[in-house]
Amino acid sequence: MCSISGEINLKEGLEFKPYHEDMLNVLRRRGPDDSGVYKTQNAVMLHTRLAVIDPAGGKQPMTAYHTATEYTICYNGELYNTEEMRSELTALGERFETHTDTEVVLKSYIRLGEKCLKKFNGIFAFAIYNKRKRELFIARDKMGVKPLFYAIRGDSFIFGSELKALLCHPLVEPKIDLNGISELIFMGPGRTPGQGVFKDVFELKAGEYGIFNKYGLTKHRYFDLVDTENTDTKEEIINKVRFLVTDSINRQLVSDVPLGTFLSGGLDSSIISAVAAERFKSSGKRLKTFSLSYKDNDKYFKANRFQPNSDDEFIKIMVDYLGSEHYNVVVDTEDVVKALYLAVDARDLPGMADVDSSLLLFCNKIKNYVTVALSGECADEIFGGYPWYRDEKIRSRYGFPWAQSTEYREGFLRDDFKNQLNGKQYVSTRYEGTVNATPKRQGISSLESRMREMSYLNINWFMQTLLDRKDRMSMYSGLEVRVPFCDYRIAEYLYTVPWEVKDLMGREKGLLRTAMNGILPNEILWRKKSPYPKTHNPAYFDAVKNILREILADSNAPVFDILSRPAVEGLLTTDRSEPWYGQLMTTPQTVAYIIMLNYWMQKFKVKIV
Repeated sequence: MCSISGEINLKEGLEFKPYHEDMLNVLRRRGPDDSGVYKTQNAVMLHTRLAVIDPAGGKQPMTAYHTATEYTICYNGELYNTEEMRSELTALGERFETHTDTEVVLKSYIRLGEKCLKKFNGIFAFAIYNKRKRELFIARDKMGVKPLFYAIRGDSFIFGSELKALLCHPLVEPKIDLNGISELIFMGPGRTPGQGVFKDVFELKAGEYGIFNKYGLTKHRYFDLVDTENTDTKEEIINKVRFLVTDSINRQLVSDVPLGTFLSGGLDSSIISAVAAERFKSSGKRLKTFSLSYKDNDKYFKANRFQPNSDDEFIKIMVDYLGSEHYNVVVDTEDVVKALYLAVDARDLPGMADVDSSLLLFCNKIKNYVTVALSGECADEIFGGYPWYRDEKIRSRYGFPWAQSTEYREGFLRDDFKNQLNGKQYVSTRYEGTVNATPKRQGISSLESRMREMSYLNINWFMQTLLDRKDRMSMYSGLEVRVPFCDYRIAEYLYTVPWEVKDLMGREKGLLRTAMNGILPNEILWRKKSPYPKTHNPAYFDAVKNILREILADSNAPVFDILSRPAVEGLLTTDRSEPWYGQLMTTPQTVAYIIMLNYWMQKFKVKIV
């Protein structure tokens, strides 16, 4: 994994400026191993590298020539069908000088153009400059695992893996308008797909590519889910799911640097760890596994409908079963609170509170042992694991099922913004836009229709927030985290599977459990879903409330350029059980979100326009 950034200006000659150096340097945490610059008359392309495959041969930007044309790539990602693509290109007469997937991506584009994207199985964001045509091609992976932001300012096209790179450019100012405020207050910590929150800053969407040339930027969707009739029998579906999941995990175990897995004791991470451990054993190696826990959590944990039990006993079962070399990372409440600010530094936006900051601390510790880790994100969105899939009352409710809090959120706004903004309309427009765009074949039942909508909503919204989180929190420490359940083949196939099969035996992810029967202990295979671990220590709530008191006492606190002081002050005397966003963000996390928002506005000197 790496970072990419750069600037294209087709009307004026470009010089390498100090701000280009800043764009490169601000992303070095994503790529601590190496860096490179490509400079030509109309293009500056920048790259920092985290070496994972062919450390000696993968220097970027990478240039290749074909029919007297120079092509240069900046690439961030991993291609999991590299060898198949290499063989296909070799048959077309291509020759390769390295073992990197970077060269395969570059030469695939040279030979096949944008059609190569449909053939790729991987996670990526890349830019390729055609010097003769003076044209930039940009693309993002099918599922949106790797980020790519951009802004057009005059004749300049400015792009980068993270928002902070764009903000180094003097033409990209840290401004937000009413749309940006709506994103922060009504959608946050999620984002509308394609939105960069800052004024006129955007993100290439999952499954999109773009071409920037003398005519401007044109964008195209090259991948979307399609609803076709699934004629497989139940047994065929079970077998295919087992193959797809196992194949995805095995493909993502390829690495020339140390690799391990996250292990929470839940179904998803345990499946990944079991497949990985078997692969390691066959090579005479021992898998490294990593879990997260909180100091003194055993004293304060209370079971609830979302988190019925703690992870510790299940982690032990899995470690014994796998025989893995296990590391339990224990984080303290004080450190989780302090890391709220680092999490904003990593995400460039306010995020999921301690859900972000604890992951950032976790990844920082893991980096001491491995450079690559596999994690279980995306199974819940694709296999229907969340409570809102299976609770008929919740799933039939209008709106995003993980954020039914628009009126509550709106209550925090200053009166002048309440009068200018309509939270209900803003959220409804985005919800209905996604529901109306949901791919559905004709003739399906009302239940199947709704479950297609639920899948499409989750994959395009909630999953993107979690992928954002995983990418930024891990890459902040130069740790590459792969997400095998996010293989587009799994999403593509599962989208067509009838709900009654996904929900086998009336259990969340019943299909996945049945398909993976035999590779896990039964206690793990049939364990009730438990979400990402969070702190239950009341000291966390006390700590964030103390910080909020300091912000309230600060007459210059920028957050009150948007929010009402009395409304925010009310958080000090309330504890609302209804989530702000998902089941992990209740009142303590709402307080933390406001702390992050205030810090973000201070850090970037955000201007409201």
